[in-house]
Formats: sequence, C-alpha cells, structure tokens
Amino acid sequence: MISLRPTWLAALLVLLSVPMQAQKVFDFNDRCKQAYHEIIQLKLNNGQQLLNAEKTQHPNNLIPYFLENYIDFFTLFFNEDPAEFKKRLPNRDTRLDLMDEGPENSPFLLFARSVIHFQWAAVRVKFGNNWDAGWEFRRSFLQVKNNQQQFPRFAPNSLYAGTMQAAAGTIPDGYKWLSNLLGINGNIKKGMGKINTFLQGSDEWSALFRDEAIFYYCYLKFYVENDKTGVFQFIDQQHLDVVNNHLFAYLAANLNRNSQQAEKAEEIITGLNMSGAYLAMPVWDMEMGYAKVHHLDPAAAPYLERFINTFKGRFYVKDVLQKLSWHYYLQGDEAKAHAYRQKVLTKGTTDSEADKQAQKEATTNSWPNKLLLQARMLNDGGYYRQALALLQGKNTGNFSLAEEKLEFAYRAGRLYDDIGNDSLAIVFYKEAIELGEQRKEHFAARAALQIGYIFEQRGDKQTAINWFQRCQSMKDHDFKNSLDAKAKAGIARCKE
Repeated sequence: MISLRPTWLAALLVLLSVPMQAQKVFDFNDRCKQAYHEIIQLKLNNGQQLLNAEKTQHPNNLIPYFLENYIDFFTLFFNEDPAEFKKRLPNRDTRLDLMDEGPENSPFLLFARSVIHFQWAAVRVKFGNNWDAGWEFRRSFLQVKNNQQQFPRFAPNSLYAGTMQAAAGTIPDGYKWLSNLLGINGNIKKGMGKINTFLQGSDEWSALFRDEAIFYYCYLKFYVENDKTGVFQFIDQQHLDVVNNHLFAYLAANLNRNSQQAEKAEEIITGLNMSGAYLAMPVWDMEMGYAKVHHLDPAAAPYLERFINTFKGRFYVKDVLQKLSWHYYLQGDEAKAHAYRQKVLTKGTTDSEADKQAQKEATTNSWPNKLLLQARMLNDGGYYRQALALLQGKNTGNFSLAEEKLEFAYRAGRLYDDIGNDSLAIVFYKEAIELGEQRKEHFAARAALQIGYIFEQRGDKQTAINWFQRCQSMKDHDFKNSLDAKAKAGIARCKE
C-alpha cells in the first residue's frame, strides 16, 4: 500500500527547496548620497565606482540603478554621441522594470520612474526623437502627479512637477493641441511656485536634491520668467561652486554668455578645475569660442574648430560653423569663410532655431554687412559701448539694402535698451517694426518683444501685453517658435 504525504507537507517541502528572494528596496543610504553628489558635479566615474560597491554589498538596493540613469543622462545630454546612445538606450527599459520591483509603499517607486522618463525625454530631444520625447515627458508628468497624490509630503515631487508645469506653460498657442494630447496643463506661476517651495524645504530630501533643483530653477527663471538679474543675484547669494562643480560651472557660464556677459563666461571657464575626474565635454570649447568670438577675439577660432572636430552630436553644429565663417569673414580670410559656410550645408541638423537660421543663411550668396555684423557680435557679448561706437552717426539712410536698414534699426534699439536708454530704444524698435513687420527676418518680432519687456519692467502690464501680442501676431519669420514662447511667457507674467 502506497503512503501519500499530506498535501500541505508536500507544498512546504517545495517552498523550502526554492531559494527565497529578498525584497527589493529603495535605500538612499550614505554611500548612495555620496555617489549622487559626485554625479551631480559631473564626476561620473567616481559616482559609478561608489554605485558598483553598493550593488555588490547590497544587491537588492534599487537606488544605484536609479542613479546610473543620471550618468547616462549627463553623458548623452552633453556629448550627444550616437554610439553611446545606441549602447545606453537598452538601460532605460531595464531600469524601469527594476523600479517596478520596488515596494509599493515607497515614494521612490513612481518618483524614480518619473525621473527616468524625464531624463530620457531630454535625451531624445537631443537625438531628434521629438515624438518619443513628448510621450516620455507625458509619462513623467503623470507619474509624478500620481506620486504627489499618494505621498504628498515627499518634497522631490514638487521639484519635478513644478519644473514640467512651468516648462509646459511656455508651449506656444499654435501647439496647444500638443499639450492637450500629452495631457499636460502648463502654468508658469504654479510651476515656479512649486520649485520655490521645494528650495525652501529643510527635510533630508530637499537638502539632497537641492543642487539639482538649483539647476532647473535658474534656467526656468532665466528663460521663462525672464528674470536675468534675479538669476545672477541668486547664483551669487547661493555661493555656487563654479570651480569644482562642473554642472554649476556650465549653468553659470552658459547663462552669462546668453545674458550678454561673455567676459564673465570666459572667466568661469578659465577658472574650472579640469581634473580628469570630470566628464570630458566638447561644449566647453563651444562656450569659450562663443565668448571670444563675441569680443571679435582672433583666439576664438581654435576653440570653435576643436569643438567641431571632437563633438559627435547634432545641436549647434551649424551655428558654430556659421560663427567660424563670420569670424574669418571679418578677419578678411574669404577662403576659410566660404569653406566653413559650405560645411554648414552638410553637417549638423536644423533641430534648433539657431541651426536652422545658419542653414538658411548658408544657402544664400550674400554675406552680412560687416559693420552691422561687428556691432551684433559685440552687442551679444555685452560690449555695448564698443558696438555703439561703430554705429555712431549712422542712420537707416546709410544702408542701401532693405534688410540692412531693418537690422540697423533693431541693433540701435537693442544697444540703447541694453545701456538703459529706454526711450531712444523704443524709437528705434518701432522703426524696426515698421520696416520689417511683413518681412521674414526676426528683427521686427524681436523688437516688439523687447518693447514688451520694457513696459513690463515699468509696471505697465497692459501695454506690455499689447506688445507681446504684437510679437505673436507676426507671421512666418525666423525664430517664430522661440519668440512666440517668450511672448506667451511675458503675457502670463503680466496677467498674474
């Protein structure tokens, strides 16, 4: 007679014969915090070594895999190497699957997924995958929104929700269908309010993610709120380390250069700690080359040329080549000027509006007026008095071509604007609008935008709105999308 074990005993024996798998956890311990700080400074190899040690000692901790996405993000976002993109892209799905294995009672379950989607959205934009980027952005937005509902006290939710809400608030009205499709309700005031709340927080998560928050906050304050003075005051007040923290150094150099402070940008880059521990980035050569070309410095060319020879990405390649062609054009080297203009036609892409403009110019047989080009370069670098000296005694009658008359009016207006002579600036801006409102150049729309800024600063919000709307009303001109976005942001600020 055959004796059968009780079924419960058989089941128990089966369970005992299978190795028990430990529960995955989100443990942002001291070693992970140290790794995160190294990564945020762009010391990626140091961060990776710490993460490797953590994975070996605590294989069920998911935080190292979450932080490895930061390493991929910074590497791909700044250097845009297609080979690296192909190699690292599979990491995205692997990490998202891993995050799903975490405990449901942890705020990091959805937060980590949201950050991974957010970072890959930015990366996909860099590689021209704009549609995929939009869906990544949507997933990120919805996940952090859900996480806010489940864990309202988890401070980092406000950082990412606010950043995305503020950025989405600048989507031009012509692309409203896109924000509706993606399910993203943009609101600049509410978004910036959430980031401000986060920065004022004092809990452990607010302290941990503070440097990352500063990076997003400064860019949004600069481009969305148009508070350039406030940005640099904030940077000074926070005593940001722009020598040893390369993320902060890039932030400060890039914003100074885009705020017509080329000399300050050059000073920051020159003072960098260039230890081999940091991510090697060709963009430093681009930033230094731009800073020097805006002072008509002959030393600009080697930096821009080295960028072209070492950068493997797409963004700003045409723009850099255009600057090189202008540099040699102003130096009187026509052969090199033409050679670099020809390269504009074959290298890079037109994903950015600056690159698109460079491509458009390269298809023409005409070159800029040398005097106006010199004034533009000096003005963009913040050398206002030198630029004004070039235009002293000139008026539109001194230029024969319609596009030159238009550019002169805008350049004069912008220079007077930059030195604080608002009344004279408005006179020239209005002349630029009259000359160019029906043309393809961007000068008229930009002049209307600048007048809006002047009245916004004066506190005359309704007049400012009228000029921002005037900017938006101009059709089919260069930089249409970016100027409309800035005008929309201006309208939103004035209606607050």
